[in-house]
This record gives sequence, structure tokens and C-alpha cells, in this order.
Amino acid sequence: MMHLDTYINDLLYRYECVIIPEFGAFLAQTVSANLNIKNQTFYPPKKVISFNEQLQNNDGLLVGYIADVERISFEQALKKVKKETKQFELLLNKGESITLTNIGVINFNSENNISFEPAESVNFLTASFGLAPATSPSIQRTKQEKKVETIANTASTTTISVLNKKTTYQTYKKYAAIIIVALGIIGYLASDYQLNQIEKQNQIAQETANKEIDAKINKATFIIDNPLPSITLNVTKQNGDFHIVAGAFRIKENCDKKLEQLQKLGYNARKIGANKYGLHQVVYSSYNSRTEAQKELYKIRESHNQNAWLLVQKLK
Repeated sequence: MMHLDTYINDLLYRYECVIIPEFGAFLAQTVSANLNIKNQTFYPPKKVISFNEQLQNNDGLLVGYIADVERISFEQALKKVKKETKQFELLLNKGESITLTNIGVINFNSENNISFEPAESVNFLTASFGLAPATSPSIQRTKQEKKVETIANTASTTTISVLNKKTTYQTYKKYAAIIIVALGIIGYLASDYQLNQIEKQNQIAQETANKEIDAKINKATFIIDNPLPSITLNVTKQNGDFHIVAGAFRIKENCDKKLEQLQKLGYNARKIGANKYGLHQVVYSSYNSRTEAQKELYKIRESHNQNAWLLVQKLK
């Protein structure tokens, strides 16, 4: 039995959309770091995985990767994937769940629609490799802080006593100022120390991640023993690392036809070369920001191609 979840795991580190032909697609959306105030835990940036059963057209990414890894033809790999999806459908129709390791669980909900519960065990965002959630410990009061508090309490008691004796207004202001300064010192010392400690931990973790990410992920996951021959392409350099992909084709002629169709429709389409799996990619356009690309992607999905997807890649 083919371990389809292993191949999907590999691709989710590199791509934001992995389609299982005639079944659905796993989408990876990057979210920023956040703080859970209830348990005082800092969570690093990550990719949130979701499932869309509407995206079923074969873009060649998953099938091409399986063909290269197992050293079989594209057609043989496609047959294996279809056989696996048939097993998925049988399990779902029986009311059973499909568990994909490190990805999540798929089943039918009460309304007989596909429901997906993502796993939390793996962070597919390579920039956060090695970063774990960090819990902030409770603030321990030091002797110095207790001494300051004692001074504040003494000042407060003295202030009340002086007021009872009807001393001047200036004396009252002096002791009130002592209380305010003392409380300020307590808050500043505690918060500044805590923030410095957290910043140091994050900096150390990030430096470690940058050194190990290529060795532990790219080497372990993406090295192919029998790489495809290199291809020299004359591509005009354009700005933007966010590309809206119209399709990826094993046959170059199909890639050229798609490019011509999009250009006739008025899109600023172009070829961005073959990916690591030998598939020739055509994009609608490229953008400098994720926000701009995402907005245009929604428009394209509504008006022209619901299977278009976003690729984040720096072109050479």
C-alpha cells in the first residue's frame, strides 16, 4: 500500500497547495506568531493546513513527485494515486475516518459532508523549524522588590498619619510620589527582565533553525537519487515572489498552449520554467506581496479558474 501521506508531507513544506486528483486539496496558509494569554504561551509562526474537496483537477505536482521518487512513469503513479483515493472513498462511505500522519483526520460530518481536523504535531513552515511553543513562567518577586514594597507601605502609612495630623499639602504630595515611583520600579524591573529572557530564547532558537533547516529538511526529504537532466531556459527576470499558477504540465507543448490562451485573454501570463519534478509551470502573473497576490487569486478563481493556486518562490 502506498504511503500517500508521506508524499503529501514532503510537498507541504515547499508548496501551499497539494492536490490529490479526483479527491481534494490540502492548502497551507501561513499565520503569524501569537500569544495565548490564558496559559501564557508564545506560539511561533506556522502553516495552518485545511482541506478543500472542490479542488480535484490534477495539476501534476503530487503525481509527478511520486513518479520521480518511486522511479516509475507518470501514468503508473497516477494509477496508484487513483487506487488510493478509491480506498479513501470506501472508508468514508463506511463511516470510518481517514488518518493521514502529521496532516490530520478526514471523515464525514453529520450533514454528510467531508470534515477535516488538522494535526498539530508538525509545523510545515520551514522558517520556524526547531522553534517550539514557549511558556512564560510566573514572575517571582525578589528581595529588592519586597524591600521597595515595604518602603511603599511605610510611606503609605506615614502619609495617612501625617494627614491625620493635618500637615501641609506639600508633604502629602511627597509621600504620594514615593508610592508611585516605587510601584513603577516594581513593574519595570519585572517586565523588562521577562521580555529580555524571552527575546534571548527566540533569538537562539531562530539561529539554530537557520543552520539546520537545509540539512534536516531539504536533504532528508527532497533529494532524488536520479535527478532529471538540467534544462537551460531563457526567462526574462521579473519582480515578485508570489505567483498565481494556472497549471503545471509534463508536456512542454501543452504549457505553450496554455500560455497563449491566457495571453489572448489579457493576462500578463508567462512561463516560470520547470519545477524540480520536471513539470512546466505557467502563471497568470507575479506579485511583490502576498496580500496583492491573494486578492487577485480570489478574482481568478471566481471568474476563470477555480483550481488556480498560489506558489511562493523566488525566481533566479
